[in-house]
Amino acid sequence: MKQSDRYRKLKAKGVSEDSIKKIFQKPTEMTIFSYEGEKDTVMTPWDSVKYYQYFLHPGFMAMNPKNGHIKAWVGGVNFQYFKYDHVNPSAKRQVGSTFKPFVYTVAAMNGYSPCFQIPNVPVVFEEYDNWSPKNASREYGGKYPMKYGLSNSINCITAYLIKQVGPESVVQLANRMGIRSKIQAYPSIALGTSDVSVFEMVSAFNTYANKGVWVEPTYITRIEDKNGNVLKRFVPKTIEVLDETTNYIMLDMLKNVVNEGTAGRLRYNHNLRNEIAAKTGTTQNQSDGWFLGAVPNLTAGVWVGAQNRSVHFRNINLGQGANTALPIWAKFMKSCYDDPQLNISKEPFEKVEEELPVVIDCSDYEHGEGSQGDLNF
Repeated sequence: MKQSDRYRKLKAKGVSEDSIKKIFQKPTEMTIFSYEGEKDTVMTPWDSVKYYQYFLHPGFMAMNPKNGHIKAWVGGVNFQYFKYDHVNPSAKRQVGSTFKPFVYTVAAMNGYSPCFQIPNVPVVFEEYDNWSPKNASREYGGKYPMKYGLSNSINCITAYLIKQVGPESVVQLANRMGIRSKIQAYPSIALGTSDVSVFEMVSAFNTYANKGVWVEPTYITRIEDKNGNVLKRFVPKTIEVLDETTNYIMLDMLKNVVNEGTAGRLRYNHNLRNEIAAKTGTTQNQSDGWFLGAVPNLTAGVWVGAQNRSVHFRNINLGQGANTALPIWAKFMKSCYDDPQLNISKEPFEKVEEELPVVIDCSDYEHGEGSQGDLNF
């Protein structure tokens, strides 16, 4: 109630709290938002507050991997009724499993092969009150390649990795990849407990599509006067975060998220057949759904959730990012492909020229079979 425009206006006029509560209980003629368009109705202001809590909101951003130019920015469903930009760097929400690639990237930087076998068992962090994360499926046992752990978003495997490489190194990498939000170096960040904006997450994920080079997102290229004279040009900052080999290893694992993992719906529901690097994300209590995806010349990310974090789906089957955010990404990409003038790539990502130092084809190790993969320190 206190966040509504009606409450703020009444408060600014000096109306007492008790009087405001009475006003909010009185039926009033009003125009309300709906996905089908505005509707005239009669309800109490208090009921209208509850009504608007039912709506899900998106934040969506797309950018060019090479030059950082922002191609799309959607802050919400309707600014007249929901005056909040869900893309803005100040609009932070819990990121869930979309944070996991940072953990796997640090592991790859330290020589872990995508085929390195990791036990699918609970990991205990003794220094943090014996915290031990659980798998969403509550299924355990066997060993799985690191690549499979990322593509299927297995919490225990991610927990194992952050215990090996340390949360501090993961935070440092995330910062270099464009995450400016303050992240505490706790093991729980491996599962995406931190609050980060859509702007930052798309910026960071874009690094994988740009051969390991972070490029600053930008929506202004130059300022001109009325005569067309250029007053100022803006050149995005860049940081070489990953060498091309490590980046390609990560790119291959992120492609597997689509080919064999949690983003498989892009294939069988949306018929997108080209190479796509992606990661899904779902937060605690299914309050936030995320999807990040990239093709060679476009990176885009989606967040979906309610304005109030306490509003959430009753189970993960309904509230997972693959259900809420992925379809938005897919629909956007299909509309891009329907317009040939946009020239959005369906080509494969460029391969590295030199021989890879680790095995990335884990077909001999899938689903706990085979011996341990290469661990190349």
